[in-house]
Amino acid sequence: MKKYEAIRQQLLARREELNRRIHKMADKARHIDEPLTPDFSEQAVERQNDEVLDALGDAGRRELAQINRALARIDSGEYGACANCGRAIPEQRLEILPYSDLCVACAEKQDAR
Repeated sequence: MKKYEAIRQQLLARREELNRRIHKMADKARHIDEPLTPDFSEQAVERQNDEVLDALGDAGRRELAQINRALARIDSGEYGACANCGRAIPEQRLEILPYSDLCVACAEKQDAR
């Protein structure tokens, strides 16, 4: 849909950025560039860092899934309509949160649960 081409390009750029970051974090967590240090206390710190990287990677993968769903909705012509009630999602909301699939009212109801 030409109406959402700018948002589509924004989503594609964000997807590319997230893919790069996720792969970089996964490589760091697997210690591809440098092995774990032989010092046990340093290893404990490195393992804690690995847990943080894993959490960030999980968040990135969730955002990536949302982006992919938004791109699929753009391709199918469903983008811009609330997945719950079918009403139009305001363009301002889509500009701020381009992978949103709920209007403000439905999002608020979901958050209240």
